[in-house]
Amino acid sequence: MALAAVLLAVAFWRQGGVMADGDTPAAYQFQLTGKVVKVADGDTFTLLAGGRREHIRMASIDAPETTKDSERPGQPMAQASRKALAGLIAGKQLTVLCFERDRYERSICDVPLDDGITANQRQVMGGMAWANMEGRGKFMRDPSLPRFEEKARQARVGIWSQGGQVPPWVWRYQCWKQSQC
Repeated sequence: MALAAVLLAVAFWRQGGVMADGDTPAAYQFQLTGKVVKVADGDTFTLLAGGRREHIRMASIDAPETTKDSERPGQPMAQASRKALAGLIAGKQLTVLCFERDRYERSICDVPLDDGITANQRQVMGGMAWANMEGRGKFMRDPSLPRFEEKARQARVGIWSQGGQVPPWVWRYQCWKQSQC
């Protein structure tokens, strides 16, 4: 696992580095290799790995919520975010670098792309996801993401092309739990 972290760091360095000085990749616990068979939304997908379907939740980001049911409506730009992620990874063979499994048994992972940047970073750079600062950033594993989000905001791309965006962690609480959509 340490080798995977070193390889990712080398890939960042070789590509001119998208990580800022002092940023280091967090320690990965395991990796999964397989084919992306479904993109559920802008930060969640299914990987067919070793004959098993593995549900992957991308680390450090939170994308606009898609509609779950009549009680849990989706957010603006949710489908655009899903399509952006699908454009990056759908149908591809990937090796994802994972930190842990969450309470829903999803693997929480970084998703390296061939160019040395992660799909996690691409989603934030393109304004298709937030750097996940829920709980004062307790889910943040990639310290470069808040800077990428700020650049996307300034460029007014993706979700930032429209005003009044509500972070998904706020949406889930206010809209879904408090019914104040």
